[in-house]
Amino acid sequence: MYKYLKLPMIAATCLLLSAGCTKLDEETFGSLSPDTYYRNEEEALSSVVGVYQLLSYNVDIGDPWRMKEFSTDEFIVPGRASGGWYDQSNVDLTNHVQDINNNTVARAWVNIFQEIGTANAVLESLESSPNKDNLKTLIAETRALRAYGYFFAMDNWGNVPLVTIAKLDPKNLPPSTSRADVYKFIETEMLAAVADMPSVKDVDRTAYYPRFTKEAVYTALAYMYLNAEVYTGTAQWQKVIDMCDLVINTGAYSLMPNVIDNFTSTQQAASKEIIAAFTKDPTKNAGNNQFILYTQNALDQKKYNLPFAPANGYSTTQAALDRYEDRDIRKSMIQYGPQFYLDGKPLTYTNGTQLVLVPVKDIVAAQDNEGYKVLKYTPVGAAFSGFNADNDLVLERYSNILLMKAEALFRTSKASDALLLVNQVRNRSNATPLNALTIGDIENERAREFLWEGCRRTDMIRFGSFFTGTWAFKTRQTESFRKIYPIPAAQLVANPNLSQNQGY
Repeated sequence: MYKYLKLPMIAATCLLLSAGCTKLDEETFGSLSPDTYYRNEEEALSSVVGVYQLLSYNVDIGDPWRMKEFSTDEFIVPGRASGGWYDQSNVDLTNHVQDINNNTVARAWVNIFQEIGTANAVLESLESSPNKDNLKTLIAETRALRAYGYFFAMDNWGNVPLVTIAKLDPKNLPPSTSRADVYKFIETEMLAAVADMPSVKDVDRTAYYPRFTKEAVYTALAYMYLNAEVYTGTAQWQKVIDMCDLVINTGAYSLMPNVIDNFTSTQQAASKEIIAAFTKDPTKNAGNNQFILYTQNALDQKKYNLPFAPANGYSTTQAALDRYEDRDIRKSMIQYGPQFYLDGKPLTYTNGTQLVLVPVKDIVAAQDNEGYKVLKYTPVGAAFSGFNADNDLVLERYSNILLMKAEALFRTSKASDALLLVNQVRNRSNATPLNALTIGDIENERAREFLWEGCRRTDMIRFGSFFTGTWAFKTRQTESFRKIYPIPAAQLVANPNLSQNQGY
């Protein structure tokens, strides 16, 4: 963690589309109006920070992130025999049998549309300011943030209401917009926004972090284009390559020597790999990272001298572990088998028994040692306030640029060029270089590189393994309609103009 954007105490807003949200008031930001509030960029930025904070939920420990992860072969949260963690909604997501009453899906919808609604309100305030001509960068930035929120909505639910105003007429609520049209909206908005945003080459990188630059938007567009065939029926491989080249050709980004440094609090400031992230500093009331709390075994309190006992919830699977060869540095991010203190001594319970982590055997009543742990956001070097760490949450990395371009090259019959890029990522982590490349190699490399970074479900759908694969407790093939989630029942009640997705 280094420079941070502090979230001010401003009333949050959200779309009326969200049953869990309240109706927007006339004074969206309390007693402050655009005429009196946005006198300069710093004051305006204090509102935009709130949009960043809400967008971060898509890579944080909460429902937008875990809703997607539950459906993959890299994430599982079993109920514990000692009590706690069991949630049928999460089990249903794990088994690909979720329905319109799934509580995790319902909460994720509220979170994602809260970000979109807040962006709408902030945009209206910025554009109403008499100083708006001096706020073009912030207006563009907020448009990009809203479009990113719509990307997550489109990716998860496909056909969603498309709204660009802060207040809705309850007598004229918006209908569902087709996935293809939402895709076009996102593309148009991002391309328009990027024109008024600075390049990473034009700013003091340390001082400007973590605000989006052009390159953050290019990366988002590249990933959307990578999945264009899923979203619209038409592949856009050349657009993927074009967006990736815009990032590569800046010369500003490179792979960190050690991938783990991108997630280590004391090393993130030096990362030339991170393209977009969300700063966290609980000691300054500026957000927090709770992956350690939610993931690690309680005995890790002793191992890392933590000020709390972790809750032993989030786990990964044997399938995820088995992707890595032993020499691959990325494998060290997974805790499995016998556990030790940092000095090499066995990590033991009070009775002297060593903790040995094994795969989850019982999704309803797992024992304390069941479930491998992903230690992506390491506690080593992190500053804690209670159970909150200051590791910044990573949204996009340069390794994704390399692997997205590699996939697009491979799919356009340029396998030799793609192989060079894949091996560039593998070499960084001491993985054995590949002599040839298959589409399966690319999928597996993405799974290794981006473990728990929130893109596995989208990737699995694009490669097809989401439907044909089986793993852990998912023992059957998946119907094609489950490539998108159901519109939550509460949203259909709140807005009868919405249409349920086919199959639900």
